[in-house]
Amino acid sequence: MPFPGGLWWLLCCRQGFTLLRRDYGEADREADGEAEEEEEASFELRAQGDQGSLEVSLSQPTRSSSGSERSLLVAEEMRSLIVEKGPEPVEDDPDALIKGWLQREVRGGVKSPWIRPRKYWFVLTPDSLDYYSSNEKGSRRLGSLVLTSLCSVLWPDKQTYKETGYWSVTVFGRKHCYRLYTERLKEAVRWVCAVQKVIDSKAPVQTPTQLLMRDVEEHCGSPEVLEQIYRCNPILRYTSSPLYAPLLPFPYGSLDQSAPGPRSYTTLRDEAVKLFNSLQQLESERDPVPLMQGVLQTCLDLPPLVDEIYCQLVKQTTEPPSPGGQGDLHYWQLLTCMSCTFLPSPPVLRFLRFHLDRTESRFPSSEMAKYACFIREALGKTKGRECVPSLEEILVLMRRQEMICTVHCPGAPACSVAISSHTTAQEVAQELVSRLGLSQSPNLFALYEQSRRREHPVGSATLLADVLTRFENLAGEEREQDPQCRLCFKHYGFLDTDNVPRESLEFALLFEQAHEMVLRGYVPTSEETLQTLAALRLQSLNSDFSTHAPFPRLEELFPPHVLHARLPAPRHRPPAKCRGARLRAGLLAGGLWGQALAKQRAERDQRLRGRLREEGASTMAAILEKWKLLQGMGRPEAMAAYVALVREWPGFGSTLFDVDVRASPVGAARQRLWLGIGAKAVSLYKPGEPEPLDSFCYGRISSFGASDSSTFRISVEDRDLLFETSQVEEIAQLLNTYLTSAAARQPPLSPEPAPSPAASDPSALPRGLCPAAGPWQHQPPVGSFHSQPGARCGHAGCS
Repeated sequence: MPFPGGLWWLLCCRQGFTLLRRDYGEADREADGEAEEEEEASFELRAQGDQGSLEVSLSQPTRSSSGSERSLLVAEEMRSLIVEKGPEPVEDDPDALIKGWLQREVRGGVKSPWIRPRKYWFVLTPDSLDYYSSNEKGSRRLGSLVLTSLCSVLWPDKQTYKETGYWSVTVFGRKHCYRLYTERLKEAVRWVCAVQKVIDSKAPVQTPTQLLMRDVEEHCGSPEVLEQIYRCNPILRYTSSPLYAPLLPFPYGSLDQSAPGPRSYTTLRDEAVKLFNSLQQLESERDPVPLMQGVLQTCLDLPPLVDEIYCQLVKQTTEPPSPGGQGDLHYWQLLTCMSCTFLPSPPVLRFLRFHLDRTESRFPSSEMAKYACFIREALGKTKGRECVPSLEEILVLMRRQEMICTVHCPGAPACSVAISSHTTAQEVAQELVSRLGLSQSPNLFALYEQSRRREHPVGSATLLADVLTRFENLAGEEREQDPQCRLCFKHYGFLDTDNVPRESLEFALLFEQAHEMVLRGYVPTSEETLQTLAALRLQSLNSDFSTHAPFPRLEELFPPHVLHARLPAPRHRPPAKCRGARLRAGLLAGGLWGQALAKQRAERDQRLRGRLREEGASTMAAILEKWKLLQGMGRPEAMAAYVALVREWPGFGSTLFDVDVRASPVGAARQRLWLGIGAKAVSLYKPGEPEPLDSFCYGRISSFGASDSSTFRISVEDRDLLFETSQVEEIAQLLNTYLTSAAARQPPLSPEPAPSPAASDPSALPRGLCPAAGPWQHQPPVGSFHSQPGARCGHAGCS
């Protein structure tokens, strides 16, 4: 149905129209709108070459009420930022770098072609991006976007082209965002490159806060000048009004500023303003801990905002209305958490240290001075965090105290260790080695993250505060009955298991770790031996047999997989080959026949559970009979007999990893094996087999490393072994540990130049500790291990 004449004329007046290559309606409105948007003074931007002292009396833009004054401000700003172009024709502009027809704000596209895209004549100059109604002489300039170093441009994307049929070029400015469109990709790329070149040629922009920070640093020795700077520049002092612009320069627009994960963010400038509003809410919050953690999480997701938050906190803690009040202390507490989590850039760090010194000198022996002293010490230790502080850590930091970390020791009582936000796993392990009397042990120890699903060692350089934060996050995500995660202190590397005294605490740790290997199925032996081991375990726990003794569950004594192996394997029906047969099977499964199948599966599962209970009862009866035969055996003797039986397996002392191994040729068959890494050799086992398929000492390994995130490579003489596993990092760290330990123990062969300090310096290997190495990807090339001439290996298979 055609539009009535009056309605069509109204639509054209609102949307604008083109007649005889002249634009009406919308263009005038756009020009007026852009003039109104330029009314706010660009107070926060200064050229880098400005010299002398700076005075800024505004902390946010001000708006004038007089129309004439507003027009005057706009005219002055436009004259200062844009080079005036004379009445010369557009085609003869000598400053034009690139020009051409582009479409702005495409509407409708293919879906509503009756709305015609608007074309404008765009001209790019060294200072701005202008657009005109046409390219004829005397055409009126409809708008201009001033280009500075903070502007940004987006490359054309395919998604916009699929939706509209045009390639987009988006240019972000301080007040405007030009979304331009063209039908040719080559032209869009040409405009993007030209605009980016102009942006890169601009001098960096500095805000008044940056210039004032420089002035404060220059006049730090003149108290009178400093007082005048703070008195004449309210932007450095506390304010109760909101900010309309960040204190530091941030690029306009949103490029790659969205953090991964469920959180979504806008531009950095908008997020900086939002964070200041959040800071102001701290003053009246009764429980500021969640809000503090939210601010810290935003800084972790958007690292460029770290300096901004530091500057905002320094501003809000400078000359507050009530020094030492609740609101002021909340700012100082958040500043304390920031200092234990993030390290600012050098200019902001110097300004922050000056602020701390100034606070201590003006308010000695106050709470603010105590926080300033704590923050100064924390800044000297902070190196970066993987996680933000947990709620418990924030509460502790607010009181300037240390956290209490509980470390579980198998076979010994749990240990409580006081830690700070900077304590590493190596420091805690070293303290436990000293506290438990393990300093003289030749074996290596480490901390482990342990849960019901998995267990893996904690890196020596890992901050325990980050580990505790992960535990808190997991406890909040999992709503199960027992989602407990904990820290354990255990053996990391077995260098000598034969000479461990039976009465020592280390032997108890060795006994508990051997029992864990048995329960996980990593000790291949007969079922009769497993029942004997279970009886010895009961004897070590409860002494002689008694019906009143506390009895653990069967899965805590006997490997569960052995009982499951006795059950008959489920029968799998072959899938129907004919399409019609599959269709009939699907239709039957959705009706009454499907309900009958579900009932049959439930009955079969019930029978299997009953069979499993019967097998468990018979196994428990056999264990009890063996337990009765151990009458009179003491706990140390039971533990020693248990370890002796486990030690009969040749692979005892090795750490086993489940891997899929294949030869180096592409397309070779994969095989699930155990990769055993020991102190003297690396072995390959077929799961459940006591004897290794192959074993090679470290002298035969020419190199090793990670091919990718899930593939580990070991080069043995003339062949390459590729292992697919999710524990690439743990395998590499353990290999590096054993190689470093072997190099430290090996005596020098000749008075030749000593090897590298990383391999020979005794301080690099604290006694009784896992070597204090960082992540294996960042270690020196110890992963390419070449045997020295004349070196002998003690492994029997390598002689």
